[in-house]
Amino acid sequence: MDQKTALWIYQKMNEIRQFEEEVRVQFGKGLIPGFVHLYAGEEAVATGVMAQLDDEDYITSTHRGHGHAIAKGCDINRMMAEIMGKKDGLGGGKGGSMHVADVDKGMLGANGIVGGGFGLAAGAALTIKTLGRDQVAVCFFGDGASNEGVFHEGLNLASILDLPVIFVCENNQFGEGTPFRYASASETVAERASAYNMPGVRIDGMDAVAVYEATKEAIKRAKAGEGPTLIECDTYRQYGHFEGDEQKYKTDQDPNKDRDPIVEFRQKAIENNWMTADQADEIEAQAKKTIEEATAFGEASPLPDESELYTDIFA
Repeated sequence: MDQKTALWIYQKMNEIRQFEEEVRVQFGKGLIPGFVHLYAGEEAVATGVMAQLDDEDYITSTHRGHGHAIAKGCDINRMMAEIMGKKDGLGGGKGGSMHVADVDKGMLGANGIVGGGFGLAAGAALTIKTLGRDQVAVCFFGDGASNEGVFHEGLNLASILDLPVIFVCENNQFGEGTPFRYASASETVAERASAYNMPGVRIDGMDAVAVYEATKEAIKRAKAGEGPTLIECDTYRQYGHFEGDEQKYKTDQDPNKDRDPIVEFRQKAIENNWMTADQADEIEAQAKKTIEEATAFGEASPLPDESELYTDIFA
């Protein structure tokens, strides 16, 4: 990994963490309508993948999508406004936390439907292949979504057509409150790839470098016309399934419970001379400032006008 990439990863990791911590505060104040599902703890996955994508590449996200959107380059000010239900939000304040999207950035949307991204990502990848473009599509999903029927349909179609799509499972060990080991007959999600004739790898999802390296290989394969890859990232969410979740299902035996991917990456980056401690400190301070500005932007933005009630509505 080069210095430029490492600095970008650390910047985005800190922006994601600071964003989620601020969303948690704002939700606690009652200033955010609906539910929020925080991404804190899983930053290594979004950044390790997105460090190798650009605006022309597509991603599909989940109900826990803030981290994906930030790493994909979505406007953080407009993201905060959207989550607050304000007019200047990316979706005009109508989508909220679970529907943050920006097609111009290749972010095809967070999704309130568990497993809702498989068909979208396969469709985007089919577009890429049909038009002969040098792009990839990435489908993020959780361990809970791996037990939805559309998981199998999506992987099967992608393999049949050799689509340039990468399926990234963020296995944070719990499908809402149900442990993966209880809900899955297979020991891993990655091993299911063999049924669909594609590579399946399981990596340390708390390590941004491991995610970066696995994604690099998957992109190379996809762009060479060799089809999809399934990457299972062993990770952990610091907070509950949704904000307000009591998390009684978590135990002290959870392997990743006391790990922080941001702290680990900072140490590794300094040890490998990818960045200095002073640079890391500066990035952390700037991230806090960025989120403070985003919060002020969201607070200052007006609510949508009543005249817009029936616009952007589809049936």
